[in-house]
Amino acid sequence: MSFSEFQPRHVLCMLGRQGGYSELCRSIQSAIDNFAPGFEIDTHFSQDAPDDRMVESFDVSWDRVHKGGRTKEDEAAVHEHGCVIYVLGPHMDIESTVETSAIALRLIVHALNSDAIAAKGESAGIAHGAARWKQLGRDAENAEDGPSLARTCRLAFSKRPLSDGKFLCSVGFHLVGLPEVFAPRSLSDDELVLSSIIDRVADEMFTEGVGLSLVRNNGILLPIEAYEEDDFKFNPYGAVYLGDHGKKDTLSTGSRN
Repeated sequence: MSFSEFQPRHVLCMLGRQGGYSELCRSIQSAIDNFAPGFEIDTHFSQDAPDDRMVESFDVSWDRVHKGGRTKEDEAAVHEHGCVIYVLGPHMDIESTVETSAIALRLIVHALNSDAIAAKGESAGIAHGAARWKQLGRDAENAEDGPSLARTCRLAFSKRPLSDGKFLCSVGFHLVGLPEVFAPRSLSDDELVLSSIIDRVADEMFTEGVGLSLVRNNGILLPIEAYEEDDFKFNPYGAVYLGDHGKKDTLSTGSRN
C-alpha cells in the first residue's frame, strides 16, 4: 500500500582527499557506467573543496546501533576531507527498491576501495565507518535470498532509533519498499531493545507482508506527516505504529546487527 505517488531515490555523499576530486569522480563514473545504470554524479552540489558542514552532518548521522560501526580514523577522515561528491540514484518503484539499494551499496564500496575516505546515505541521514560499509557490501554479495539482501540494504541505508515523542522510530525503510516502524517507549527503557523490535517488525513485514505484521503487533498503518513529499526522507508507504504487543519475541540487548 502506498499513500503517495512519490518514488524514493538514493542520494549518496562521498568524501575524498584534498586534490583527489577529479580521480574520484572518474572512478565513480566508471562504476556507474559499469554496473549502476540510472545513477549520476550531481555536478551542481559536488565540490572540489572541503565542506565545513560535513563534520556536524556526519556527527548526527553515525549509526548508533551496530557496535564498532565507526572508528576514530573514520571520524578523522571526515575532519580532513578535501572534496565532496554527491551521487543521485534513479527514482524507484516498490519492486525495484532492494535491487537498486544493493547497487547503491556496491557503488559506495567501490568508491571506498578507490579514493573515497568516508560515505553516508543522505536519503535517511545514515553514516557508517569504511570497514562497516565494506562488511555490509560483502553481506549483500553473499545474501542467499531476497529477505537477507533486503535486511542488509535496510541496515546500510536506514537510521534508527530516532526520537519522536512517545516513540522511537526508523527513517529510510522506504529504500527497501517498507513503511517506517514506530515503537512506543513504553515497551522498553533500552534504545537497543527498541531498535531490535523495529528491526524484527521490518523483517516480518518483508517476509510475511505488512498486513500480517500489523495483526501480530497490534499495529496501525498511517501516512507520514513529518516530511514533505519532495523530501528524500519522505516514506510513501507510511509508518506502522506498534501497540503493546510489539514487545513479544524481543531480542536481547546484547544482540546487535
